[in-house]
Amino acid sequence: MTKKGSRKSLTSTILQTGLLVGTLDLLAAMLSQYVKSGVFAEKILLYIAGGLLGLEKSMAGGYGVELLGLFFHYFIAMSFTVLFFLLYPKWKVLSINVYLIGALYGAFVSLFMRLCVLPLTQLPSQPFILSRAFIDWMILGLALGIPISFFASQFYKENK
Repeated sequence: MTKKGSRKSLTSTILQTGLLVGTLDLLAAMLSQYVKSGVFAEKILLYIAGGLLGLEKSMAGGYGVELLGLFFHYFIAMSFTVLFFLLYPKWKVLSINVYLIGALYGAFVSLFMRLCVLPLTQLPSQPFILSRAFIDWMILGLALGIPISFFASQFYKENK
């Protein structure tokens, strides 16, 4: 926390927010997998690395592959955090309601990942199932969108 009257830098706030939402998203993905299958998602980082390496190579494992998956996961979370923070002062609509905008941003991130990012990877395509997409939107809204929206709102209010 900062002392009263001090100002956090934009870079520091983005970094802290990105690390938080990356961690929340990873925990949410693991919890979601456990709820769906009853099995802990211990290979989730290997799966993420499979986007670059292909699943056959990535599932062979190793700490290096897990670190690659962790890097990609946090890189993506940080990228969406940076995007929101940069757009926030330019698009006044982003300040109307922290929770609504955060939930919508989570849905946007989910759709962008599904339609733009994942097709560029070596991961197998998944069929679109509306009920599953809705759950993904909710998870990303809670784990990523709302925290990003909240911290951006706080930052720009404190740093006018």
